[in-house]
Amino acid sequence: MLVVCAMSATIMQALDTTVANVALPYMQGSLSASIDQVNWVLTSYIVASAIMTAPVGWLADRFGRKKLFIVCTIGFTIASLLCGLAHSIEQMVVFRLLQGVFGAGLIPLSQAVMLDAYPPEERGMAMSIWGMGVMLGPIMGPTIGGWLTETYSWHWVFLINLPIGVLTIMGLVGFMDETGRRTHLPFDWTGFLALSVGIGALQLMFDRGEQQGWFESPEIIAELAIALIGFYYFFAHSLTTKNPFVRFELFKDRNFAGGCIFMVVLGLTVFSTMALSTLFLQNVIGYPVLPAGLMMAARGVGTMAGMIAVGRLLKILEARTLMFVGMCMAALTMHEMVGFTNMTAGPTIIWVTVIQGLGLGLVFVPLSTVAFATLPGPLRTEGAAILTLVRNIGSSIGIPVVISVLVHSTTVNHAQLAEQITPFNDAMRMPDVGGMFDLTTDTGRALFDTYVTLQAYIIGFSNAFKLLMILAMISIPLLFIIGSSRVRRSAPAAR
Repeated sequence: MLVVCAMSATIMQALDTTVANVALPYMQGSLSASIDQVNWVLTSYIVASAIMTAPVGWLADRFGRKKLFIVCTIGFTIASLLCGLAHSIEQMVVFRLLQGVFGAGLIPLSQAVMLDAYPPEERGMAMSIWGMGVMLGPIMGPTIGGWLTETYSWHWVFLINLPIGVLTIMGLVGFMDETGRRTHLPFDWTGFLALSVGIGALQLMFDRGEQQGWFESPEIIAELAIALIGFYYFFAHSLTTKNPFVRFELFKDRNFAGGCIFMVVLGLTVFSTMALSTLFLQNVIGYPVLPAGLMMAARGVGTMAGMIAVGRLLKILEARTLMFVGMCMAALTMHEMVGFTNMTAGPTIIWVTVIQGLGLGLVFVPLSTVAFATLPGPLRTEGAAILTLVRNIGSSIGIPVVISVLVHSTTVNHAQLAEQITPFNDAMRMPDVGGMFDLTTDTGRALFDTYVTLQAYIIGFSNAFKLLMILAMISIPLLFIIGSSRVRRSAPAAR
Protein backbone atom coordinates (compact mmCIF):
# COMPACT_ATOMS: atom_id res chain seq x y z
CA MET A 1 0.00 0.00 0.00
CA LEU A 2 2.92 2.32 0.66
CA VAL A 3 4.18 1.65 -2.88
CA VAL A 4 0.72 2.48 -4.27
CA CYS A 5 0.66 5.78 -2.34
CA ALA A 6 4.16 6.74 -3.47
CA MET A 7 3.32 5.87 -7.07
CA SER A 8 0.05 7.82 -7.08
CA ALA A 9 1.83 10.93 -5.78
CA THR A 10 4.54 10.49 -8.40
CA ILE A 11 2.09 10.07 -11.28
CA MET A 12 -0.04 13.01 -10.10
CA GLN A 13 2.94 15.40 -10.07
CA ALA A 14 4.57 14.03 -13.23
CA LEU A 15 1.30 14.32 -15.16
CA ASP A 16 0.75 17.93 -14.13
CA THR A 17 4.14 18.92 -15.55
CA THR A 18 2.82 18.40 -19.10
CA VAL A 19 -0.93 17.82 -18.90
CA ALA A 20 -1.73 21.56 -18.95
CA ASN A 21 0.20 22.23 -22.17
CA VAL A 22 -2.52 21.11 -24.56
CA ALA A 23 -5.18 23.03 -22.60
CA LEU A 24 -3.42 26.40 -22.95
CA PRO A 25 -5.33 27.57 -26.07
CA TYR A 26 -8.64 26.79 -24.35
CA MET A 27 -7.53 28.60 -21.18
CA GLN A 28 -6.47 31.59 -23.25
CA GLY A 29 -9.95 32.01 -24.69
CA SER A 30 -11.81 31.20 -21.49
CA LEU A 31 -9.71 33.53 -19.31
CA SER A 32 -9.37 36.30 -21.95
CA ALA A 33 -5.56 36.19 -21.80
CA SER A 34 -2.86 37.02 -24.31
CA ILE A 35 -0.35 34.39 -25.48
CA ASP A 36 2.35 35.89 -23.27
CA GLN A 37 0.05 35.90 -20.24
CA VAL A 38 -1.18 32.33 -20.66
CA ASN A 39 2.42 31.08 -20.99
CA TRP A 40 2.92 32.14 -17.39
CA VAL A 41 0.59 29.27 -16.46
CA LEU A 42 3.48 26.96 -17.37
CA THR A 43 6.34 29.25 -16.33
CA SER A 44 5.03 29.90 -12.80
CA TYR A 45 4.70 26.16 -12.14
CA ILE A 46 8.16 25.33 -13.51
CA VAL A 47 9.96 28.11 -11.63
CA ALA A 48 8.20 27.42 -8.30
CA SER A 49 8.80 23.68 -8.60
CA ALA A 50 12.49 24.15 -9.43
CA ILE A 51 13.09 26.52 -6.50
CA MET A 52 11.26 24.40 -3.92
CA THR A 53 12.85 21.08 -4.94
CA ALA A 54 16.19 21.96 -3.33
CA PRO A 55 15.00 22.38 0.32
CA VAL A 56 13.03 19.09 0.37
CA GLY A 57 15.88 17.26 2.10
CA TRP A 58 16.17 19.84 4.90
CA LEU A 59 12.40 19.99 5.41
CA ALA A 60 12.19 16.18 5.66
CA ASP A 61 15.02 16.10 8.22
CA ARG A 62 13.55 18.96 10.24
CA PHE A 63 9.86 18.05 10.31
CA GLY A 64 9.82 14.36 9.35
CA ARG A 65 9.34 12.76 5.96
CA LYS A 66 5.79 11.53 6.58
CA LYS A 67 4.52 14.90 7.76
CA LEU A 68 6.17 16.70 4.84
CA PHE A 69 4.81 14.17 2.32
CA ILE A 70 1.27 14.59 3.63
CA VAL A 71 1.49 18.40 3.71
CA CYS A 72 2.83 18.48 0.12
CA THR A 73 0.07 16.15 -1.10
CA ILE A 74 -2.66 18.17 0.66
CA GLY A 75 -1.27 21.44 -0.69
CA PHE A 76 -0.94 20.07 -4.21
CA THR A 77 -4.51 18.70 -4.16
CA ILE A 78 -5.99 21.99 -2.88
CA ALA A 79 -3.96 23.99 -5.42
CA SER A 80 -5.27 21.70 -8.19
CA LEU A 81 -8.84 22.39 -7.04
CA LEU A 82 -8.17 26.14 -7.06
CA CYS A 83 -6.67 25.92 -10.58
CA GLY A 84 -9.80 24.15 -11.81
CA LEU A 85 -12.00 26.87 -10.29
CA ALA A 86 -9.91 29.86 -11.45
CA HIS A 87 -11.85 32.67 -13.18
CA SER A 88 -8.99 34.94 -14.26
CA ILE A 89 -5.48 34.58 -15.62
CA GLU A 90 -4.07 36.22 -12.46
CA GLN A 91 -5.76 33.61 -10.25
CA MET A 92 -4.57 30.80 -12.49
CA VAL A 93 -0.91 31.94 -12.36
CA VAL A 94 -1.01 32.29 -8.56
CA PHE A 95 -2.65 28.88 -8.08
CA ARG A 96 -0.21 27.21 -10.49
CA LEU A 97 2.64 28.77 -8.52
CA LEU A 98 1.21 27.19 -5.34
CA GLN A 99 0.84 23.90 -7.18
CA GLY A 100 4.54 24.04 -8.09
CA VAL A 101 5.55 24.89 -4.49
CA PHE A 102 3.75 21.89 -3.00
CA GLY A 103 4.36 19.54 -5.95
CA ALA A 104 8.13 20.01 -5.87
CA GLY A 105 8.57 17.54 -3.03
CA LEU A 106 6.33 14.74 -4.28
CA ILE A 107 8.80 13.03 -6.65
CA PRO A 108 11.93 13.15 -4.42
CA LEU A 109 9.92 12.11 -1.35
CA SER A 110 8.29 9.20 -3.19
CA GLN A 111 11.69 8.08 -4.48
CA ALA A 112 13.20 8.19 -0.98
CA VAL A 113 10.23 6.22 0.40
CA MET A 114 10.65 3.55 -2.29
CA LEU A 115 14.39 3.27 -1.65
CA ASP A 116 13.90 2.83 2.11
CA ALA A 117 11.03 0.36 1.70
CA TYR A 118 13.20 -2.24 -0.08
CA PRO A 119 16.50 -3.94 0.80
CA PRO A 120 19.51 -3.10 -1.44
CA GLU A 121 19.17 -6.21 -3.58
CA GLU A 122 15.56 -5.33 -4.51
CA ARG A 123 16.02 -1.61 -5.15
CA GLY A 124 16.41 -2.17 -8.89
CA MET A 125 12.86 -3.52 -9.01
CA ALA A 126 11.68 -0.71 -6.74
CA MET A 127 13.17 1.92 -9.04
CA SER A 128 11.52 0.16 -11.99
CA ILE A 129 8.11 0.59 -10.36
CA TRP A 130 8.82 4.19 -9.36
CA GLY A 131 10.32 5.07 -12.73
CA MET A 132 7.12 4.06 -14.51
CA GLY A 133 5.30 6.89 -12.78
CA VAL A 134 8.02 9.45 -13.45
CA MET A 135 8.44 8.64 -17.14
CA LEU A 136 4.89 7.73 -18.09
CA GLY A 137 3.58 11.02 -16.67
CA PRO A 138 5.21 13.26 -19.31
CA ILE A 139 4.45 10.72 -22.05
CA MET A 140 0.77 10.28 -21.22
CA GLY A 141 0.17 13.86 -20.06
CA PRO A 142 -0.59 15.36 -23.49
CA THR A 143 -2.94 12.47 -24.35
CA ILE A 144 -4.89 12.69 -21.10
CA GLY A 145 -4.92 16.49 -21.22
CA GLY A 146 -6.18 16.50 -24.81
CA TRP A 147 -8.92 13.97 -24.09
CA LEU A 148 -10.15 15.77 -20.96
CA THR A 149 -10.10 19.15 -22.69
CA GLU A 150 -11.92 17.98 -25.82
CA THR A 151 -14.43 15.73 -24.03
CA TYR A 152 -15.20 17.92 -21.01
CA SER A 153 -13.30 21.20 -20.44
CA TRP A 154 -9.85 22.42 -19.51
CA HIS A 155 -10.93 22.64 -15.84
CA TRP A 156 -10.86 18.84 -15.61
CA VAL A 157 -7.15 18.83 -16.42
CA PHE A 158 -6.71 19.98 -12.80
CA LEU A 159 -9.82 18.56 -11.13
CA ILE A 160 -8.75 15.02 -12.07
CA ASN A 161 -6.13 15.30 -9.30
CA LEU A 162 -8.74 15.53 -6.53
CA PRO A 163 -9.70 11.83 -6.13
CA ILE A 164 -6.08 10.75 -6.61
CA GLY A 165 -4.88 13.27 -4.04
CA VAL A 166 -7.50 12.32 -1.43
CA LEU A 167 -6.73 8.59 -1.75
CA THR A 168 -2.99 9.29 -1.56
CA ILE A 169 -3.40 11.35 1.62
CA MET A 170 -5.48 8.61 3.27
CA GLY A 171 -2.92 5.98 2.31
CA LEU A 172 0.04 8.00 3.60
CA VAL A 173 -1.72 8.64 6.93
CA GLY A 174 -2.54 4.96 7.36
CA PHE A 175 0.51 3.13 6.02
CA MET A 176 3.60 5.36 6.18
CA ASP A 177 5.91 5.43 9.21
CA GLU A 178 7.47 8.67 10.37
CA THR A 179 11.23 9.17 10.11
CA GLY A 180 13.48 10.72 12.75
CA ARG A 181 13.46 14.50 13.18
CA ARG A 182 16.40 16.85 13.70
CA THR A 183 14.50 19.57 15.56
CA HIS A 184 17.51 21.84 16.07
CA LEU A 185 18.68 21.72 12.46
CA PRO A 186 19.35 25.34 11.36
CA PHE A 187 18.14 26.63 8.02
CA ASP A 188 20.66 28.34 5.74
CA TRP A 189 18.55 31.25 4.51
CA THR A 190 21.43 32.90 2.66
CA GLY A 191 22.19 29.76 0.67
CA PHE A 192 18.51 29.09 -0.02
CA LEU A 193 17.82 32.64 -1.25
CA ALA A 194 20.95 32.72 -3.41
CA LEU A 195 20.13 29.32 -4.98
CA SER A 196 16.48 30.33 -5.45
CA VAL A 197 17.48 33.52 -7.27
CA GLY A 198 19.92 31.59 -9.47
CA ILE A 199 17.50 28.79 -10.36
CA GLY A 200 14.52 31.12 -10.82
CA ALA A 201 16.40 33.50 -13.12
CA LEU A 202 17.87 30.60 -15.12
CA GLN A 203 14.45 28.99 -15.57
CA LEU A 204 12.93 32.31 -16.68
CA MET A 205 15.78 32.89 -19.13
CA PHE A 206 15.37 29.53 -20.86
CA ASP A 207 11.57 29.58 -20.71
CA ARG A 208 11.22 33.07 -22.22
CA GLY A 209 14.34 33.12 -24.39
CA GLU A 210 12.65 32.03 -27.62
CA GLN A 211 9.79 34.51 -27.19
CA GLN A 212 12.11 37.43 -26.44
CA GLY A 213 14.78 36.74 -29.09
CA TRP A 214 17.37 35.36 -26.68
CA PHE A 215 20.35 37.64 -26.14
CA GLU A 216 18.98 40.38 -28.33
CA SER A 217 16.58 41.06 -25.45
CA PRO A 218 17.65 43.12 -22.38
CA GLU A 219 15.33 40.93 -20.27
CA ILE A 220 17.22 37.73 -21.16
CA ILE A 221 20.62 39.37 -20.56
CA ALA A 222 19.43 40.64 -17.17
CA GLU A 223 18.10 37.19 -16.20
CA LEU A 224 21.42 35.57 -17.17
CA ALA A 225 23.34 38.11 -15.09
CA ILE A 226 21.05 37.58 -12.08
CA ALA A 227 21.38 33.78 -12.43
CA LEU A 228 25.19 33.95 -12.50
CA ILE A 229 25.28 36.25 -9.47
CA GLY A 230 22.87 33.99 -7.58
CA PHE A 231 24.88 30.83 -8.29
CA TYR A 232 28.16 32.61 -7.45
CA TYR A 233 26.87 33.71 -4.04
CA PHE A 234 25.40 30.26 -3.41
CA PHE A 235 28.68 28.42 -4.04
CA ALA A 236 30.81 31.06 -2.33
CA HIS A 237 28.60 30.96 0.75
CA SER A 238 28.10 27.18 0.82
CA LEU A 239 31.82 26.43 0.61
CA THR A 240 32.65 28.75 3.50
CA THR A 241 29.78 28.24 5.96
CA LYS A 242 29.52 25.61 8.69
CA ASN A 243 25.97 24.41 7.87
CA PRO A 244 25.39 24.88 4.13
CA PHE A 245 21.95 24.64 2.59
CA VAL A 246 23.06 21.77 0.31
CA ARG A 247 25.41 19.27 1.89
CA PHE A 248 28.26 18.91 -0.58
CA GLU A 249 29.27 15.63 1.01
CA LEU A 250 26.62 14.20 -1.34
CA PHE A 251 28.98 14.71 -4.25
CA LYS A 252 31.86 12.87 -2.57
CA ASP A 253 29.97 9.71 -3.51
CA ARG A 254 31.18 8.81 -7.00
CA ASN A 255 27.99 7.05 -8.02
CA PHE A 256 25.76 9.93 -6.94
CA ALA A 257 27.96 12.59 -8.57
CA GLY A 258 28.12 10.58 -11.80
CA GLY A 259 24.38 9.99 -11.64
CA CYS A 260 23.74 13.75 -11.37
CA ILE A 261 25.92 14.46 -14.39
CA PHE A 262 24.24 11.80 -16.49
CA MET A 263 20.78 12.84 -15.30
CA VAL A 264 21.42 16.30 -16.77
CA VAL A 265 22.31 14.62 -20.06
CA LEU A 266 19.11 12.57 -19.88
CA GLY A 267 17.10 15.74 -19.37
CA LEU A 268 18.86 17.45 -22.27
CA THR A 269 18.31 14.66 -24.78
CA VAL A 270 15.39 12.37 -23.99
CA PHE A 271 12.93 14.94 -22.66
CA SER A 272 13.75 17.28 -25.55
CA THR A 273 13.04 14.46 -28.00
CA MET A 274 9.59 13.98 -26.44
CA ALA A 275 8.79 17.67 -26.90
CA LEU A 276 9.98 17.67 -30.53
CA SER A 277 8.12 14.47 -31.40
CA THR A 278 4.77 15.91 -30.29
CA LEU A 279 5.32 19.06 -32.35
CA PHE A 280 6.37 17.01 -35.39
CA LEU A 281 3.28 14.81 -35.35
CA GLN A 282 0.90 17.76 -35.03
CA ASN A 283 2.58 20.45 -37.15
CA VAL A 284 4.26 18.45 -39.93
CA ILE A 285 2.17 15.32 -40.43
CA GLY A 286 -1.02 17.01 -39.19
CA TYR A 287 -2.33 14.60 -36.56
CA PRO A 288 -4.97 16.06 -34.18
CA VAL A 289 -4.07 16.31 -30.48
CA LEU A 290 -5.62 13.02 -29.38
CA PRO A 291 -4.27 10.76 -32.18
CA ALA A 292 -0.84 12.38 -31.79
CA GLY A 293 -0.95 11.66 -28.08
CA LEU A 294 -1.95 8.05 -28.68
CA MET A 295 0.97 7.60 -31.07
CA MET A 296 3.31 9.08 -28.49
CA ALA A 297 1.93 6.56 -25.99
CA ALA A 298 3.89 3.94 -27.96
CA ARG A 299 6.99 5.34 -26.25
CA GLY A 300 5.27 4.64 -22.94
CA VAL A 301 4.73 1.02 -23.95
CA GLY A 302 8.44 0.64 -24.72
CA THR A 303 9.43 2.43 -21.51
CA MET A 304 7.22 0.17 -19.42
CA ALA A 305 8.62 -2.94 -21.07
CA GLY A 306 12.18 -1.73 -20.45
CA MET A 307 11.48 -0.90 -16.81
CA ILE A 308 9.84 -4.27 -16.17
CA ALA A 309 12.82 -6.09 -17.67
CA VAL A 310 15.53 -3.97 -16.11
CA GLY A 311 14.50 -4.78 -12.53
CA ARG A 312 15.55 -8.38 -13.16
CA LEU A 313 18.47 -7.59 -15.47
CA LEU A 314 20.14 -5.46 -12.78
CA LYS A 315 20.63 -8.63 -10.72
CA ILE A 316 22.88 -10.15 -13.38
CA LEU A 317 24.25 -7.18 -15.37
CA GLU A 318 26.10 -3.98 -14.52
CA ALA A 319 24.00 -0.83 -14.45
CA ARG A 320 26.53 0.78 -16.80
CA THR A 321 26.02 -2.03 -19.32
CA LEU A 322 22.27 -1.52 -19.41
CA MET A 323 22.69 2.26 -19.65
CA PHE A 324 25.15 1.83 -22.55
CA VAL A 325 22.66 -0.33 -24.44
CA GLY A 326 19.85 2.12 -23.68
CA MET A 327 21.78 5.19 -24.88
CA CYS A 328 22.82 3.37 -28.06
CA MET A 329 19.17 2.56 -28.73
CA ALA A 330 18.22 6.19 -28.09
CA ALA A 331 20.92 7.46 -30.46
CA LEU A 332 19.88 4.94 -33.13
CA THR A 333 16.23 5.99 -32.99
CA MET A 334 17.19 9.67 -33.10
CA HIS A 335 19.18 8.88 -36.25
CA GLU A 336 16.03 7.36 -37.73
CA MET A 337 14.04 10.46 -36.75
CA VAL A 338 16.47 12.66 -38.68
CA GLY A 339 14.92 11.19 -41.83
CA PHE A 340 11.28 11.72 -40.82
CA THR A 341 9.13 13.69 -43.30
CA ASN A 342 5.46 14.48 -43.75
CA MET A 343 5.21 11.22 -45.74
CA THR A 344 6.59 8.99 -42.96
CA ALA A 345 4.13 6.18 -42.25
CA GLY A 346 2.47 5.81 -38.88
CA PRO A 347 3.79 2.27 -38.23
CA THR A 348 7.36 3.52 -38.80
CA ILE A 349 6.90 6.28 -36.24
CA ILE A 350 5.39 3.82 -33.76
CA TRP A 351 8.20 1.25 -33.91
CA VAL A 352 10.86 3.97 -33.64
CA THR A 353 9.18 5.46 -30.57
CA VAL A 354 8.68 2.02 -28.98
CA ILE A 355 12.41 1.25 -29.32
CA GLN A 356 13.27 4.72 -28.02
CA GLY A 357 11.03 4.14 -25.00
CA LEU A 358 12.67 0.76 -24.41
CA GLY A 359 16.07 2.44 -24.43
CA LEU A 360 14.82 5.08 -22.02
CA GLY A 361 13.70 2.38 -19.59
CA LEU A 362 17.13 0.75 -19.79
CA VAL A 363 18.79 4.06 -18.88
CA PHE A 364 16.53 5.70 -16.31
CA VAL A 365 16.05 2.84 -13.84
CA PRO A 366 19.73 1.75 -13.62
CA LEU A 367 20.72 5.40 -13.29
CA SER A 368 18.24 6.00 -10.46
CA THR A 369 19.39 2.79 -8.77
CA VAL A 370 23.15 3.19 -9.01
CA ALA A 371 23.04 6.86 -7.94
CA PHE A 372 21.85 5.73 -4.48
CA ALA A 373 23.72 2.43 -4.31
CA THR A 374 26.45 3.72 -1.98
CA LEU A 375 24.82 6.90 -0.64
CA PRO A 376 24.28 6.84 3.15
CA GLY A 377 20.66 6.59 4.30
CA PRO A 378 20.54 10.00 6.04
CA LEU A 379 21.45 11.71 2.76
CA ARG A 380 18.93 9.80 0.67
CA THR A 381 16.02 12.29 0.74
CA GLU A 382 18.28 15.25 -0.01
CA GLY A 383 19.99 13.23 -2.75
CA ALA A 384 16.62 12.41 -4.34
CA ALA A 385 15.75 16.13 -4.32
CA ILE A 386 19.05 17.11 -5.95
CA LEU A 387 18.72 14.36 -8.59
CA THR A 388 15.20 15.58 -9.43
CA LEU A 389 16.44 19.18 -9.56
CA VAL A 390 19.28 18.48 -12.00
CA ARG A 391 16.97 16.45 -14.24
CA ASN A 392 14.50 19.33 -14.37
CA ILE A 393 17.26 21.82 -15.07
CA GLY A 394 18.56 19.61 -17.89
CA SER A 395 15.13 19.39 -19.51
CA SER A 396 14.46 23.12 -19.01
CA ILE A 397 17.69 23.87 -20.85
CA GLY A 398 17.38 21.20 -23.54
CA ILE A 399 13.80 21.89 -24.67
CA PRO A 400 14.24 25.66 -25.31
CA VAL A 401 17.58 25.04 -27.04
CA VAL A 402 16.20 22.47 -29.50
CA ILE A 403 13.10 24.61 -30.13
CA SER A 404 15.44 27.54 -30.87
CA VAL A 405 17.43 25.35 -33.27
CA LEU A 406 14.17 24.28 -34.92
CA VAL A 407 12.94 27.87 -35.38
CA HIS A 408 16.28 29.22 -36.59
CA SER A 409 16.87 26.33 -38.98
CA THR A 410 13.33 26.63 -40.38
CA THR A 411 13.76 30.36 -41.00
CA VAL A 412 17.15 29.97 -42.70
CA ASN A 413 16.04 27.08 -44.88
CA HIS A 414 12.83 28.85 -45.87
CA ALA A 415 14.89 31.78 -47.13
CA GLN A 416 17.31 29.49 -49.00
CA LEU A 417 14.51 27.51 -50.62
CA ALA A 418 12.60 30.67 -51.57
CA GLU A 419 15.70 31.99 -53.36
CA GLN A 420 15.36 29.16 -55.87
CA ILE A 421 11.80 30.15 -56.86
CA THR A 422 12.58 32.20 -59.95
CA PRO A 423 11.42 32.10 -63.60
CA PHE A 424 14.96 30.96 -64.52
CA ASN A 425 14.71 27.74 -62.52
CA ASP A 426 14.15 24.91 -65.02
CA ALA A 427 12.21 22.93 -62.44
CA MET A 428 9.60 25.69 -62.33
CA ARG A 429 8.95 25.23 -66.07
CA MET A 430 8.05 21.56 -65.78
CA PRO A 431 4.40 20.88 -66.73
CA ASP A 432 3.55 19.13 -63.46
CA VAL A 433 4.95 21.96 -61.35
CA GLY A 434 3.39 24.65 -63.49
CA GLY A 435 0.02 22.92 -63.29
CA MET A 436 0.13 22.79 -59.50
CA PHE A 437 1.60 26.22 -58.75
CA ASP A 438 0.65 29.20 -60.90
CA LEU A 439 3.02 31.87 -59.60
CA THR A 440 1.25 34.55 -61.62
CA THR A 441 -1.71 34.43 -59.18
CA ASP A 442 -1.96 35.25 -55.47
CA THR A 443 -3.45 31.81 -54.77
CA GLY A 444 -0.58 30.05 -56.55
CA ARG A 445 2.05 32.05 -54.69
CA ALA A 446 0.35 31.44 -51.33
CA LEU A 447 0.09 27.71 -52.05
CA PHE A 448 3.73 27.52 -53.06
CA ASP A 449 4.79 29.44 -49.92
CA THR A 450 2.90 26.89 -47.81
CA TYR A 451 4.74 24.09 -49.56
CA VAL A 452 8.14 25.77 -49.09
CA THR A 453 7.38 26.44 -45.42
CA LEU A 454 6.54 22.77 -44.87
CA GLN A 455 9.81 21.66 -46.47
CA ALA A 456 11.78 24.16 -44.39
CA TYR A 457 10.00 22.93 -41.28
CA ILE A 458 10.93 19.32 -42.08
CA ILE A 459 14.59 20.30 -42.52
CA GLY A 460 14.42 22.22 -39.23
CA PHE A 461 13.16 19.14 -37.38
CA SER A 462 15.83 17.04 -39.06
CA ASN A 463 18.57 19.37 -37.80
CA ALA A 464 17.10 19.42 -34.28
CA PHE A 465 16.91 15.61 -34.14
CA LYS A 466 20.47 15.44 -35.48
CA LEU A 467 21.68 17.70 -32.64
CA LEU A 468 20.01 15.44 -30.07
CA MET A 469 21.52 12.36 -31.71
CA ILE A 470 25.01 13.88 -31.47
CA LEU A 471 24.45 14.81 -27.81
CA ALA A 472 23.30 11.26 -27.05
CA MET A 473 26.40 9.79 -28.71
CA ILE A 474 28.75 12.22 -26.97
CA SER A 475 27.20 11.39 -23.59
CA ILE A 476 27.93 7.66 -23.79
CA PRO A 477 31.59 7.98 -22.57
CA LEU A 478 30.28 9.77 -19.46
CA LEU A 479 29.11 6.34 -18.26
CA PHE A 480 32.68 5.69 -17.08
CA ILE A 481 32.21 8.37 -14.41
CA ILE A 482 29.67 6.12 -12.70
CA GLY A 483 31.12 3.40 -10.48
CA SER A 484 30.33 -0.28 -10.55
CA SER A 485 26.88 -1.32 -9.41
CA ARG A 486 28.36 -4.62 -8.21
CA VAL A 487 29.48 -2.85 -5.05
CA ARG A 488 25.85 -2.66 -4.00
CA ARG A 489 25.21 -6.35 -4.62
CA SER A 490 28.39 -7.61 -2.95
CA ALA A 491 28.17 -5.36 0.13
CA PRO A 492 25.79 -7.60 2.14
CA ALA A 493 27.99 -10.66 1.54
CA ALA A 494 31.09 -8.73 2.73
CA ARG A 495 29.48 -8.08 6.10
